[in-house]
Amino acid sequence: MTILRQEYRDGMAQLGAAVNIITTDGPAGRSGMTASAVVSVTDDPPTLAVCINRSSRNNEIMKVNGVLAVSTLCSSQREVSNVFTGVTGCAREKRFKTGAWHPLATGAPTLKGTAVSLDCRITDVLEKGTHTIFFAEVEAVQIDGETEGLIYFGRDYHRVGTATQLVLEGV
Repeated sequence: MTILRQEYRDGMAQLGAAVNIITTDGPAGRSGMTASAVVSVTDDPPTLAVCINRSSRNNEIMKVNGVLAVSTLCSSQREVSNVFTGVTGCAREKRFKTGAWHPLATGAPTLKGTAVSLDCRITDVLEKGTHTIFFAEVEAVQIDGETEGLIYFGRDYHRVGTATQLVLEGV
């Protein structure tokens, strides 16, 4: 039995995930994008996997730079996500004017006020189908955001966290 591409995509739309801005900086320049395909691999050494479409301009830039940062957005940062997806029409070189950015350990920019920022060095790259999987060891962690997160589920943004829990509890 063969699963159709659209059938698979529709199924994956029902798999909620944190909204992240993936950024890089280095010899190939500064760049960033919105992504939900980020997962913890192991805590020893602390390692993430980030999946990026091979056709994305960011893919080659991250390979050349060898570093990436994951900024996991809070519910108030939906607009930053939209800017980095490209839906607002903001030019790539102007995207970093949205929000306050700063480097941690590797030089990759991280967004201030996020749920968490993870600054990483790429250690392994695996090509699979239409995507590249970047395995990246975490060199710095910054937690300074709100208690409400932002997830993408059913092809739309949703708030999760403290305020959502209070509503569910009837407070």
